[in-house]
Amino acid sequence: MSLQSPAAAAELSPGPGEGHPPGAELSQGSAAAPAAEEGGEEEEEEEEEEGEQEKEKEKEKEGEILPPIPSASTAAAGGLEEGAKNQFSTFSNFITTINQKKEDIGNRNSPTQLVIPNIKNGRDLPPLCLDVRQKQRVSMDTLPQELKAPFLPEPALPIRTKTVKDFQDDMEKSKASGDWKAVHNFYSTTFDSFLEINAAFKKDTNSPFNTIEDSGIDAKFVNVVYDALLNTPQDVQKSVLKGIINGLLQEWTGPRTKDDLRAYCILLQNPQFSNTSTYVIYAHLLRQIAALTEADHHFLVHWSKKISQKRFKQVVDRLLQFISLRLFPAKPEEFPPMVKCTWWIPSATKVLALFNAANSLISPPIISYTDFYNSTLDHIDLMEEYHNWQCYGNSHRFSFCQYPFIISIAAKKVIIQRDSEQQMISIARQSLVDKVSRRQKPDMNMLFLNVKVRRTHLVSDSLDELARKKADLKKKLKVTFVGEAGLDMGGLTKEWFLLLIRQIFHPDYGMFTYHKDSQCHWFSSFKCDNYSEFRLVGALMGLAVYNSITLDIRFPPCCYKKLLSPPIVPCDHNTLVGICGVTLDDLFQIMPELAHGLSELLSYEGNVEEDFYSTFQVFQEEFGVIKSYNLKPNGDKIPVTNRNRKEYVQLYVDFLLNRSIYKQFAAFYYGFHSVCASYALLLLRPEEVEILVCGSPELDMSALQRSTQYEGYQKTDLTIRYFWDVVLGFSLDLQKKLLHFATGSDRVPVGGMADLNFKISKSETSTNWLPVAHTCFNQLCLPPYKNKKELKQKLIIGISNAEGFGLE
Repeated sequence: MSLQSPAAAAELSPGPGEGHPPGAELSQGSAAAPAAEEGGEEEEEEEEEEGEQEKEKEKEKEGEILPPIPSASTAAAGGLEEGAKNQFSTFSNFITTINQKKEDIGNRNSPTQLVIPNIKNGRDLPPLCLDVRQKQRVSMDTLPQELKAPFLPEPALPIRTKTVKDFQDDMEKSKASGDWKAVHNFYSTTFDSFLEINAAFKKDTNSPFNTIEDSGIDAKFVNVVYDALLNTPQDVQKSVLKGIINGLLQEWTGPRTKDDLRAYCILLQNPQFSNTSTYVIYAHLLRQIAALTEADHHFLVHWSKKISQKRFKQVVDRLLQFISLRLFPAKPEEFPPMVKCTWWIPSATKVLALFNAANSLISPPIISYTDFYNSTLDHIDLMEEYHNWQCYGNSHRFSFCQYPFIISIAAKKVIIQRDSEQQMISIARQSLVDKVSRRQKPDMNMLFLNVKVRRTHLVSDSLDELARKKADLKKKLKVTFVGEAGLDMGGLTKEWFLLLIRQIFHPDYGMFTYHKDSQCHWFSSFKCDNYSEFRLVGALMGLAVYNSITLDIRFPPCCYKKLLSPPIVPCDHNTLVGICGVTLDDLFQIMPELAHGLSELLSYEGNVEEDFYSTFQVFQEEFGVIKSYNLKPNGDKIPVTNRNRKEYVQLYVDFLLNRSIYKQFAAFYYGFHSVCASYALLLLRPEEVEILVCGSPELDMSALQRSTQYEGYQKTDLTIRYFWDVVLGFSLDLQKKLLHFATGSDRVPVGGMADLNFKISKSETSTNWLPVAHTCFNQLCLPPYKNKKELKQKLIIGISNAEGFGLE
């Protein structure tokens, strides 16, 4: 094996198999590999001849000694020690052993898409990424011949009979005797090639295992072998990495077999790749996997969902760490220059997308969607990523926005806020230009969305103001309560939202129904002549997100899924909006008792038709009148039977959550998007929209105490100590009242309590006075009360009587 400088490692030619099958048309709507992947091609061609000479010398150096591999402790530490660094400089230099000629065939046509096709023995997968403009799936008719017949004959595997118990016995003997020869032979043989990996870990070497349902991998054996690996001597670990290199350098003459995919699936779980010294090898493994065909990705996704939660999480964490350390290396000299390995991060992100797709196929998911967040991305130029994505979509320029699952909700909030600010500035500038062009005197009020309302006519005035000022909805919001002297620096806006939401969602108002079992609101199905008030509620939610205000709204998750269906308002107004696939699980979150009854119907073992005597017709009470609705044409004449009960339940759920409230929700949908129309919404999951709108209801007053700033007080002052003793002892209801009193909202923003910038200032007034709050600045003015009892009494009176604004 020839050795070169680390910088040269980035010039490793694309992994085998990156060539795209002839005639394969890639679907639109998926992320593309960066254009930089083809960078350096000319330079590599110039070195081709020298590379051939180097390979001749390789054969004479088979017995070459590689530097030591770190022990388990150093590997766990991330390989940042000096020893790991020396080791990296060796494994990063196996580049010239690759056949450069293969690059001319494979690399130039390397696949750049990751959408998984609907092959005949698999289910639809969730998209790996989102396209701004188009979403299209590949059907069997458009797949090239290679993908229509993905099952290739598997080469004969070597016969390997070692079992888990045999391996464990060998490990015990080696630990006791210090003779690791048997273990060394096992590892060096097993990882020497993809065929050997299959021979060792395939459950039955005589079975093809060509289905997505069963990978054929003996997961228990794989786990035992990997768990023991980091506790073996360095020469054993070294032999594993050398074998992986051999596998990655294998000559490929055609599409991958299922045995190759099994080998990739097994190699991804190797714990050695947590060590930075192995990152060059890891990068090329990831590149080869990212460059597989769409059908091969389909198999990997379904096989990955069968990995145990612990191993699945380890692989995801390893990929996230790889991306983080490539972006911000602790020791930059450990890695090749970024310009030489621009494909590292895109390759890792694409492989991570496969695991995200696998996670989405399971209900409940294997790990939380938040486990895919990479907080390191919070520290890069997110707006540049966003603008690149907007400008280039899913072209050959990589952007993390093509893979929004990796971007944290805090980072997405920053993108949405800055995008909103830019829209506000643009709209205000246009208003100013229009005014000047008409030779009219500019007015500062024209730069804002000014809403004037009376407290006694809050809903009607708000509806009139927003309807009259549609063109100004994307300006900065300012609220004035008629007859009050309050100046809106943010506090009046918060109170307007709070009071309006409280009134609209009151049961007596009739727009929404509160379900006590699920403690959430849902749209009333009552028919009416005007749905403008639903549009108002949607606009309020949009304004809240647009102006970074959190609302106390209790909608079920299904609502936010519908709100993003589709995430961009269609140009054709005849297109249905707010319609999404709903299941019995969605109904459980709103009407658990009804959902339970339908679930019982599905599992009923008797004769459904004779015992229930139901038809495909449902009944609803509207203003005291019972009305019937057919779930399908002539539904009142179609009995529900054991054979069609699943269809009945699905149609019933769809009726309750989609059809019966379509006009109400469509108005709500258009109201929200009239303010929040932005490509940034494509980055969000329904759960993330809920967090942006509502914040978090979980209060952590200890976290608020740690982040509080003081003016005129020190945190050790007696009054402050009294204050926190009282607050931490409050009930949850009183803590929410305090938060509402001081900030105008009882919800916690996306970034947690620290994002409130809460401040306690010393009030130089008499201790007979109550505390005063400036909600615009999240500031509490606290007189220096003499004892804890007095402070508690005055504070409770103040926070319990906290509506209305006035100036002295």
